[in-house]
Amino acid sequence: MSRNMNEVMERFRTIEFTEDFDIIVAIANGGIIPATIINQRLQKEMQIVKINLRDEFQRPKYDAPILISPIDFEFKDKSILLVDDRIKTGSTIKLAKELMADAKLIKTFAVNGNADYALFDETCFKFPWII
Repeated sequence: MSRNMNEVMERFRTIEFTEDFDIIVAIANGGIIPATIINQRLQKEMQIVKINLRDEFQRPKYDAPILISPIDFEFKDKSILLVDDRIKTGSTIKLAKELMADAKLIKTFAVNGNADYALFDETCFKFPWII
């Protein structure tokens, strides 16, 4: 299934967040574009956590997600919106939440998948910003 940019952007424009987040944390690389789009509305501090599991063809590179570089921002006692492009198994989000367990609150966002906030939850589709 294919989604066009207008349809995806309309969902970004109309999604309602019920919490007031201190930080938007993008899971690199897939979460960077969605986090940037969300940040246009929320205007919060934005950070990146580098976790990797899959290659550019969406095939697993490792047995489990791994942290590529240390987390270099303060998250203790902060409310975080954790952003990824898609959540398939949840293993990447789970690792990120474990790594930031000292946060006051962590809510998840996915363009596609099972998250606290999701634009879609259906069979995988190609994101309109992927070339």
